[in-house]
Amino acid sequence: MAAPRELDPSASALSFFGYELRRLRIDAGLSQECLGRTVNYTGSFVGLVETANRPPSRDFAERCDGALGAGGALVRLWPLVSRSGLPGWFRGYAELEAKAIDIRTYQAQVVYGLLQTEEYAREVLKPTRPVDLEQLTAARMDRQEVLSRAEPPSLWMVLDEAALHRVLGGPEVMRTQLLRLLSLRGAPRVVIQVLPYSAGAHTGLNGSLNLLSFDGEPEVAYSEGYGGGRILTEPAEVQGCARRYDLLRAAALSPDDSAELIAQVLEDLDVQGS
Repeated sequence: MAAPRELDPSASALSFFGYELRRLRIDAGLSQECLGRTVNYTGSFVGLVETANRPPSRDFAERCDGALGAGGALVRLWPLVSRSGLPGWFRGYAELEAKAIDIRTYQAQVVYGLLQTEEYAREVLKPTRPVDLEQLTAARMDRQEVLSRAEPPSLWMVLDEAALHRVLGGPEVMRTQLLRLLSLRGAPRVVIQVLPYSAGAHTGLNGSLNLLSFDGEPEVAYSEGYGGGRILTEPAEVQGCARRYDLLRAAALSPDDSAELIAQVLEDLDVQGS
């Protein structure tokens, strides 16, 4: 049997997690296959995580923590690991997003990451990041854990109508994504509005915009362009972005009318596919 690859635990959060997982497993006298069976994952997946070749999901971290008697150590490491799978320029925003109590977003091209299905997210990421596609997709899905917390943030998304008609990954992938949006109709902490074509010129023509609010900390704004994103913290700039966003919400359809439009696009998609 080949000797296990040595890991430098200081190389990255993912390497440190893998190092600790291997150490705890060996101390428990378990093989990768045995641990995998115990936590309902394959032994090969355990090996990939231990060698920092695959990021763990929160579920995997929780199961291994319990099986190995880690006392919460692996679960506490998981947030750092999940963000390590994101592009470097995006990690700062992801850390802020994870702390926010209120998220407001206008999306001009695609559904906001926290509301994407896995298949849709993969299609969004594929054109620009084909090499590390699976790692990035997993990291995007892990970001959605914030919506499952005991006290999740409120999320308000204004989505340009163009995103509804942009079929990514084929009709079935898009159908599942639209159904996901419709399933959130009436959700207590999620509001979805569609900005229709009929709105004409609007304050979001420069691109997508996110606003994050915190408990006891100043609000920040975030925008993306080619090659990276920009976090805005100057009060005057953030206030200007907030005003633009308020005007976008005013120009958008009501949540109920937005759901009706999404349902109509879904129906048209089904007709085209039949």
